[in-house]
Amino acid sequence: MTGNMKSDTIAVHGGYETEPTTRAVAVPIYQTVAYEFESADHGAALFNLEVEGHRYSRISNPTTAVLERRIAELEGGVEALCTSTGQAALNYAILNLADMGTNIVSVPQLYGTTHTLFAHLLPSQGITVRFAESDTADAIEKLIDDNTRAIFCESIGNPAGNRSCCGRSTTARILSFIR
Repeated sequence: MTGNMKSDTIAVHGGYETEPTTRAVAVPIYQTVAYEFESADHGAALFNLEVEGHRYSRISNPTTAVLERRIAELEGGVEALCTSTGQAALNYAILNLADMGTNIVSVPQLYGTTHTLFAHLLPSQGITVRFAESDTADAIEKLIDDNTRAIFCESIGNPAGNRSCCGRSTTARILSFIR
């Protein structure tokens, strides 16, 4: 395992045990979409999440599993989840923080699909998204309450392309307000 490895070594070798058939020391890239089941019962157990294993590459595959274990090791986590898009990652992140009846506060300058997620999809799941009038600390602070689970700012606002979106001073002021 990687208990004594430094982060550079973990980045290259973490989360992977040499594959016994080929003895490959680098992670093979599995380009299959489906996996063989030992039996119908085994297939059912995989889909019911009763046993670990791969059933379909859109859900999991061995290459991605190694990447997830490697990231978890590098970050000191228990597990990691890789997604195919940043938008999926953002959705999972918000759903881990907020649930029905809670809210998040967001700056108004957002990437188009982030706005769609915040303005339409999350509210349909009972999560309120409060859009600030601007990316200033005053505009954000006045929307925070006891049910606020996250404050969202993009590092480069879109469509304006503004690089000052939630700059350091705004972020520092909001963090001091929350503490």
